[in-house]
Amino acid sequence: MRLLEPLDLRRREMRNRIVMPAMHLGFTPDGVVSQRLIDFYEARSRGGAGLIVVGACTIDEEAGGPFFLSLREDRFVPGMTELASAIRRHGALAGVQLLHAGRYVHSFLIGGRPALAPSAVPSRYTRETPRAMTIEEIRTVQEHYAAAAARAVAAGFDVVEIIASAGYLIPQFLSPVTNRREDEYGGRTLRERARFGIEVARRVRATLGDRATLGFRIAGNDFVPGGNTNREAAEFAALLEAEGVDYVSVTGGWHETRVPQIIAAVPPGAYAYLARGVRERVSIPVFAANRIHRPAIGERLLADGLCDAVCFGRALIADPELPRKAAAGLDDRVTRCVGCAQGCFDKVMSLEPVTCMVNPRVGREGEPTPPAARRKRVVVVGGGPAGLMAAAVAAERGHAVTLYERDRLGGQLALAASSPGREDLWSVAEDLVRRAQAAGVELRVGRELGADELLGRGADAVVFATGARPLRLSLPGIDRPHVMHAWDVLSGRRIPGRRVVVLGGGAVGVDVARHVAQLGALDAATVRFLLVEEAEEPEELRRLARTGTRQVTLVEMRPKIGADIGLSTRWSLLQDLERYGVTTVAGRRAEEITPEGVRLAGEGASLVPCDTVVVAVGAEPERTLYDATASRLPEAHRIGDAREVRRALDAVADGWTVGTSL
Repeated sequence: MRLLEPLDLRRREMRNRIVMPAMHLGFTPDGVVSQRLIDFYEARSRGGAGLIVVGACTIDEEAGGPFFLSLREDRFVPGMTELASAIRRHGALAGVQLLHAGRYVHSFLIGGRPALAPSAVPSRYTRETPRAMTIEEIRTVQEHYAAAAARAVAAGFDVVEIIASAGYLIPQFLSPVTNRREDEYGGRTLRERARFGIEVARRVRATLGDRATLGFRIAGNDFVPGGNTNREAAEFAALLEAEGVDYVSVTGGWHETRVPQIIAAVPPGAYAYLARGVRERVSIPVFAANRIHRPAIGERLLADGLCDAVCFGRALIADPELPRKAAAGLDDRVTRCVGCAQGCFDKVMSLEPVTCMVNPRVGREGEPTPPAARRKRVVVVGGGPAGLMAAAVAAERGHAVTLYERDRLGGQLALAASSPGREDLWSVAEDLVRRAQAAGVELRVGRELGADELLGRGADAVVFATGARPLRLSLPGIDRPHVMHAWDVLSGRRIPGRRVVVLGGGAVGVDVARHVAQLGALDAATVRFLLVEEAEEPEELRRLARTGTRQVTLVEMRPKIGADIGLSTRWSLLQDLERYGVTTVAGRRAEEITPEGVRLAGEGASLVPCDTVVVAVGAEPERTLYDATASRLPEAHRIGDAREVRRALDAVADGWTVGTSL
């Protein structure tokens, strides 16, 4: 298996080709290494990763916020020394990524001062205008890179990586969009604009000597209009190799890119072609990144010659043991990242510590999960994500667990996975079922427990994971025959007629609108076939891929569509609505469903003509069985949507919490 072969990084050797790239975790609110961070990374080294890159770490006070790791002063070295030692203890190389965010730094994070940048070009990310750096400031920042690299070596890191991707300071110099300088650090050619980054590489290489490997993380394509493409990225990589850089890690896009990078809609390994383009220009190792979540995907990329190593970022958050499972031939036992971004990127955007839908232990690696003090007979009612997790964890701790599910295991994950680009969500159910079975949970599917039967089971503890039920909308015409519920649509029920109105513009309503709008559009396989065979013009294929057979209108009474969707995915989903021609109406309430359509209330009351109405106005906890029995049980717990309707992230976390507390 190529994934498990060693890789020579010139001054160091990786034990395999599995890389955990730098990702912000939110475990260091003051920039100082915490025990929580050490425990997190030590678990990934113990799990078998070849190289673990921590960070990003700021190089000075202007480089980023206080919540980043930092190497800007000597006082940060002791903590970083502990971190590097914990990673190396189990055989992984310890790497650290150095950062200056440039115009992506919010002024409130640096005392109200404007951020530094090549030119005073307003930032779409911060909505602020930075200040153009002077020549003296440029040289000072370059010195700070070198000083931070020296501290990294003093702390015992094997690898120093410079981030030159994501739209931070170095790519800001590289891009003609953000670099409009007329001195020696600007210019019309990439080589001219690359001077700042090349000089950083030169200074850091001189500082490191042979004591550490030097890598660069670059954007294989900015995916910003007018920015650099894969051609310029390959040229920049060649320039870096000439300066003694030992490897290049290739990702895609900037933070302001309007192309999804890591979420579920991105096909596995979709951006590996960028690594291939760089690899064709250089002789140093090239890493591929973005949405690579299974060992088999990484193995294929290596076998096909697209890269020399593979970055498993969020995949290693989801399952720290991924490398060891791959080595044991247990690829099907890997707990899969599904690209939901609920626990990782959404948390980063709200300045909270990272967690994970499929791995609630993230950030708790140092907390033991002891066996049960007394073996209990536990009954779990409901086989959705909350119930399955609770059952699995309780059984792993030694309890005798029986789970009852009246329909199918997985709960509403089946509905969520039917939405375009969300198909991987079903793997959450598959992984939880497998885990429950391995733990010895007795699964009784197709059984609905009544109150008397439940009370007669003699359970020591009952966990109610009975999910939610659709809210009943009080609206004239709600019972008309052309009215459907969102769950019916996502379950595959046929939608009559061409004109469809979706009532409710929250997360479920947006998913339904996207689902309906894409019905009849060309699928990806057909587009590829017609493109390769040159049967249609590319622009016509683009149109057909975005044109379904339904005319969809989405109505939301609140002023904002998708208000309950996480920041990391909301923009992409709303972009889908626009691309697929969905008409959105916000701030309007439906007052009646008529045979002709939906009548909207408010000023300028109007009728939206339609053939079908889909109701997507939310759900409420299903607690009938709980209310009938809880007071007569020795121990009762209500979890997941049965407690409060929230996201799958919260449901799984509920299951974990109850499973560890029984």
